[in-house]
Amino acid sequence: QVQLAESGGGLVQAGDSLRLSCAASGGTAALYAMGWFRQAAGKEREFVGATDWSGRSTDYADSVKGRFTISRDNAKDTLYLQMFSLTPEDTAVYYCAADINGLTRLRTGAAGYWGQGTQVTVSS
Repeated sequence: QVQLAESGGGLVQAGDSLRLSCAASGGTAALYAMGWFRQAAGKEREFVGATDWSGRSTDYADSVKGRFTISRDNAKDTLYLQMFSLTPEDTAVYYCAADINGLTRLRTGAAGYWGQGTQVTVSS
């Protein structure tokens, strides 16, 4: 049973950068594809980006391509989301997710494990 804990959220200004972390415990993170989703107030949860177990294959939503970067450190069982050029439209609760069945399945939102989320607020 994998537990995921996000950290690094906060209040920033438009144009700022922020890095989120997701620490995995209770299992071997290197076995899982991992990724990030977000949910803004009043909206459905949406895919942000994900990486396969190795970190060599990544996938991003069009809305964040070129601004967000996902990486992972399997030695630390940690996933990262580096966010640049933030805009108010990036304001949301960001969730970490993991799935044993790979990046393609994870991207659909059908992840086996979810974190509790961390709030990111971008002021204009």
